[in-house]
Amino acid sequence: MMNAHRFKFMSIDGAPFALSDFAGKTILLVNTASECGFTPQYLALQELWETYRDQGLVVIGVPSDDFGHQEPGSEAEIKAFCTKNYGVDFVLTSKQKVLGEEAHPLYQTMADELGSAAKPKWNFHKYLFDPTGELVELWPPKVEPLSKEVKTGIKDNLPND
Repeated sequence: MMNAHRFKFMSIDGAPFALSDFAGKTILLVNTASECGFTPQYLALQELWETYRDQGLVVIGVPSDDFGHQEPGSEAEIKAFCTKNYGVDFVLTSKQKVLGEEAHPLYQTMADELGSAAKPKWNFHKYLFDPTGELVELWPPKVEPLSKEVKTGIKDNLPND
């Protein structure tokens, strides 16, 4: 069965990390891009991170160039862009494929086990994992991070004290 805690990423700074490092926390995972019409969602993702991190939310951005070549830069360029333009200080991974046979194993597993609904259709597809690592919600790019449904999903899945 699909559990996010089984998967590892490389940070945008080149340090490996496991999603199990966030066991007991709620994870909002979002494939991102710097040159997309949805790129301003970085501001809202940062706001969610600032609002809910002390309650157990972790926001993870996964830069990807899979849609429309909208993330052409290097990791250093991506990080600088996100920091300068959107004040991003939540976790960013290294650039990843999120579609196809070369997709990161988490994205491959979600697609294999959960079908086409779990495949990102564009940049800023959002996945919410509960504190045990189970996928509990997903939202397409047009659903704003600060929408009632995303905020409710997060609040309903924050770890209990």
